[in-house]
Amino acid sequence: MQLHWIDIGIIVLYLIATIFVGFWVSKRASQSMKHYFLGGNQLPWYMLGVSNASGMFDISGTMWLVYVTVTYGMKGVWLPWVWPVFNQIFLMVYMSMWLRRSNVMTGAEWIQTRFGKGAGATAAHIIVVVFALVSVIGFLAYASKGIGKFAGEFLPGHLSDDTYAWILMGITTFYVVKGGMFSVVFTEVVQFCILTVASIAIGIIAMVKVAPDMLNKVVPAGWHDLFFGWNLDLNWTSIPEINNRIAQDGYSLFGIFFMMMCFKGILISAAGPAPNYDMQRVLSTKSPREAALMSSTVNVVLFFPRYMMITGLTVLALAFYTPDLAAMGDKLDLEKILPLALAKFVPVGILGLLMAGLLAAFMSNFAATVNAAPAYLVNDIYKRYINPNAPQKRYVWLSYIVSFLVVVVGLLFGLITQSINSIVQWIVSGLWGGYTASNVLKWYWWRFNSWGYFWGMVAGIGSSLMVPLLFPHLHAINTFPIILGLSLVGCFIATFLTQPEADEVLMDFYRRVRPWGFWGRIHALVIQEDPGFQRNKDFYRDMFNIVVGTIWQTCFIVLAMFLVTRHFRNLAITLAVLVITSVILKFNWYDKLPAPTPDPVPDVQNKAGETAATARS
Repeated sequence: MQLHWIDIGIIVLYLIATIFVGFWVSKRASQSMKHYFLGGNQLPWYMLGVSNASGMFDISGTMWLVYVTVTYGMKGVWLPWVWPVFNQIFLMVYMSMWLRRSNVMTGAEWIQTRFGKGAGATAAHIIVVVFALVSVIGFLAYASKGIGKFAGEFLPGHLSDDTYAWILMGITTFYVVKGGMFSVVFTEVVQFCILTVASIAIGIIAMVKVAPDMLNKVVPAGWHDLFFGWNLDLNWTSIPEINNRIAQDGYSLFGIFFMMMCFKGILISAAGPAPNYDMQRVLSTKSPREAALMSSTVNVVLFFPRYMMITGLTVLALAFYTPDLAAMGDKLDLEKILPLALAKFVPVGILGLLMAGLLAAFMSNFAATVNAAPAYLVNDIYKRYINPNAPQKRYVWLSYIVSFLVVVVGLLFGLITQSINSIVQWIVSGLWGGYTASNVLKWYWWRFNSWGYFWGMVAGIGSSLMVPLLFPHLHAINTFPIILGLSLVGCFIATFLTQPEADEVLMDFYRRVRPWGFWGRIHALVIQEDPGFQRNKDFYRDMFNIVVGTIWQTCFIVLAMFLVTRHFRNLAITLAVLVITSVILKFNWYDKLPAPTPDPVPDVQNKAGETAATARS
């Protein structure tokens, strides 16, 4: 399809505006490493929350979620738990506050807070950098696959999908590299406004054009059901090839798959955020309280508008494209439903706005990922081990170079990837399976040491790369227990063969972060020095709030889906549940947050670097 010149003009104006923003904020962002990567801890929590939501509203994920919703109907609500989407509730309830109290710049720098400065801590520090870079490259390959498929359906020139991906990722890299976190957050807030308008517009178009009976004629029995039994029990007769896709996905025994998703998702969420854009937003907040509020904002602003778009595209595609989809046979590509539905149903002018919004979705996620990457090589390798006293501007310029190199590597991996779904499955089941064991133990068990962390991560990363090659026919989620088990073996063997960390390091971490868990010995030592110290007794309240919060989060998703499909009775029930869970969280979570005061822990390392840079200039 060729776009109208009005639509092309809107898209071009949007791209020019984002580049301009990169230049506009570049002077402020280049003051120091802290300004470049964390916005100087000066950005409001609500802007960071909207920015984080925008970064998660990526085009590849949206295309995947449309595929999921077309295929599985209302039960597709549960499939994002494979990421898991409810990790934002863990962050909101307690994990963001724990992480922010560390007062560091990156996940790798956090290692020093937990394990000190010995040889084991250095090894653990380096392995986190390795994981972060592997993760970033995986996400960039994922992003390139989605934007290439999307742009190939619309943009002029008849270029390949991969060529379009290179062009658009190059433009996005430019403004991110120039503006750092300031650029990312500012543009993502604007982008999210565009996305919200675009998403609601698509949902309304679907409601106007598709009556419930039109949809019911083409979807199988059970497609509208939110809940499920042991078996999926969906039999597609209107598009028979979808039955083969369900078998390939491995979700036919849906009850068992759901339990595996919950097991994996709880462990990954308890491990804390992976060292990517999500963690950078938490570390960019002004205080632990604002870190928790930032994570709550993601749940409030993201899911309803996003699922208005996803459900709207699903409904339009099934109502009007079912014969065309059925005719594709084994060449059916449900990941291309998004551009196909837009091309057919959205009028000139509005289509340009929607295209700009979807390009914004891609750019938001891509920008956030690129901004997270150079911090690990520049701050955690070059600054720490090679040149700790360099001028701040040198670190910023090195960050420019690293950003470009990481993007190129990510694009190269995208060239050899077959589909969005294949990357999703590897990231959420393989790569994060290797991350989980070490990063759960580091928060909750005092005896776990740096060598246990290092060898657990080595075993996890290695097995996440090797297990899919050794067992190519094993479903991705079924590789998670294998990878987790191998990683746990590395954790425990290395921990018990080496000495615990110094009491002073563990006591400082325990005082600062204040985790609950198996910290009895360290708590006793802290009490000896400070009899007034209070143990964190919030475990049961936190767990209750996580259960309530997960229901609350799911209501935002289901609300949009019931609205677009016009199931108004279910909509009313969902709205009532949303109100009840919101009231519970108000009294049992929001009212219990720390007082709105700045984090008292001084950022000694960054202040010293900024002072030295000022003196030299």
